[in-house]
Amino acid sequence: MLAMAEKRGLVMLEFLDRPILMREVEELRSRFGYLIGAGDTPHLLQIEDELKRYFEGSLTRFEVPLHTPGSIFQNQVWEALRQVPYGTTCTYGEIALLLGKPGGSRAVGLANGSNRMSIVLPCHRVIGADGSLTGYGGGKHRKEFLLRLERVKLQIDEQGQLAF
Repeated sequence: MLAMAEKRGLVMLEFLDRPILMREVEELRSRFGYLIGAGDTPHLLQIEDELKRYFEGSLTRFEVPLHTPGSIFQNQVWEALRQVPYGTTCTYGEIALLLGKPGGSRAVGLANGSNRMSIVLPCHRVIGADGSLTGYGGGKHRKEFLLRLERVKLQIDEQGQLAF
């Protein structure tokens, strides 16, 4: 994973094989003036420790401070993601309703897809209205892995599709 931080908090945590990683890095550079540099910061050390504990199964909520440059709506969606409890899922439509935007599931999906904080802002916990594992930039296999890690009950239906 690639992690970026500044004094206000973690700015990015992404899988290195994510197809849009370079576009996200370029957006952070061109729109917000961020540059990639090697080194440790308190936030990077904290996320390293928290990720280790998450994958060991002993951490269910990340506490690392975040700095999430984006639109007001994106930040509303990202904050809603942070409220989805460990071991549970919700739909894009449920987040839209929570934000007072009924019928806004596509907009939520777009904002969800612009989330630069893999795992920490748990977009892997958001599923399609039909229970499908849709819309995860890290790949369906990774979304399934993360949900299984969090002990979300995954079941296979008659057509061989994952169901919850």
